[in-house]
Parts: sequence; C-alpha cells; structure tokens
Amino acid sequence: MRIRPATAAIFLATALSATVTPATAQAADRAASSDTTFSKVVVNAGEDVVLGLTTRKTITITWTVKDPDGVAASWAYLWHGPNTDDADGILPAYPPAGKCTVSSTDRTTSTCKVSFAVDAARDLDDNDLAGTWKVLAEAQDANDDWTAVDVVTTVRIKRYAKVTVNASPEPVKRGRSITVTGKLTRANWESGTYTGYEGRPVQLQFRKKGSTTYTTLKTITSGSKGALKTTTKAGTDGYFRLRFIGTTTTGPATAAGDFVDVR
Repeated sequence: MRIRPATAAIFLATALSATVTPATAQAADRAASSDTTFSKVVVNAGEDVVLGLTTRKTITITWTVKDPDGVAASWAYLWHGPNTDDADGILPAYPPAGKCTVSSTDRTTSTCKVSFAVDAARDLDDNDLAGTWKVLAEAQDANDDWTAVDVVTTVRIKRYAKVTVNASPEPVKRGRSITVTGKLTRANWESGTYTGYEGRPVQLQFRKKGSTTYTTLKTITSGSKGALKTTTKAGTDGYFRLRFIGTTTTGPATAAGDFVDVR
C-alpha cells in the first residue's frame, strides 16, 4: 500500500471523488503520468543505516524530480517487503512531504529533501527487517497528475555488531604462543539483547608498536554463541585486534587493540 502524507491526501481529494474505492485509487496511481521522472536519489548520504538496540538516528533522503508541467508536491519513504502491497515495514510510519526547491534555471525541475527520525526500539522489532529496503518516490504535478515509482533506489538497514578481544599471556617471551580470544555479537531486535553471531569470518590483525597500520595475520570463524579463539607466535611488541567486515544484514565491528609486551 502506498502511503501519502496528510498534505498530499488533500491534493488527491480534489482529483478523486469521495466515493472512489481504495482499489480504484491505486489504479489511478499506476495510471499516473509517465512524464514525471526521479533522479539523484540518495539515502543517508549513501551510507548503510546501522542500528543497535536503542539507536535513535535521523535519516535524510534527497532526490530530484522533473515534470514538464512543474512539480506541486513530492515525497519519498523507505519500505521493506516483497512489494508495496505486502510491505512489512515502512519508515517513517507517516511520511511527510519533502521540502522541494524549484530550480532557478529550469522551472520543471525541483530538488527535494526529507528527514525523519528512526528509533530502533520503536520501529524495528523483527530481525528479518535487516537487509535491503527500497525507496518509493511519488510526485504530483501542477495539473494534479500523480506519478509513483516503487523502487527508485535501495538502502541497507543493518544490525549493529560488537567484537571483543583479549591476547594473553602478557608479557610473553619471543617465539612463544599467544592465545587471542574474543566474541562476536550483534543486536537482536526481537529479544532486546546482543546475541552471538556464529559462523562468520573475523580477521586477526596486528599492529607493531610505533606503527599506525594493522596487518591481517589470519581469518578465523566465530563459533558457538559467537566465540572466537586462535593462536599466533609472539614476535615483537604490539597490538592485536579482531575485525569483522560485516554482512548484508549486519554492520562491521572492530575491537580496540590489545597490547602485548614481548620480551
């Protein structure tokens, strides 16, 4: 189901009879003018949206809309699901109209922007909502024709991840084994806790004392409840850390380096 802000609903009322059924209204949407085009659609400055259990974040969508008759109103919002009729998530729940500025050189073109708040604890209660969300854009031209495009671009909304690290023993003799342990967890929006992320590749990295660059030594796989464990040889003083690059549903995570004194 496509959603329009209250202001847009008023515009629509002038064009459709009060007796029009929802099905007919939807047909009117799909029969809207094809002259309206959307471009340069950007969500969250082109970055993934990564949310923890209680993250509150402002998301901004910007876009350009063009119509030979001029643009009277336009808006855009995020939706998740197989199609707009069966969407299982919409952000924001009540989409506001975008703030549009008509080009000073081309009166048929407007640049639009909308910002809205997302509260993970309020808006995301299902882990299946992590992944790809689509952006629907719609506009009304000066002749009260409507155009909607269900998918003008996409954005990934991901679950926040955390990784810990501990390298021991400290200090250690050169050439002896160092055991590195840690745990990979991610936000579980359903339980409201961080739970282990199993079966995922995690990089063991090392930075020599005095250097600013980490080098990947090996890649290990998280085990039961996200547990991480591996060994390496002590060579020189430095910092060990574990780094998870993320997935399509989960954000990246990097532990702070744990210093080991090699003697």
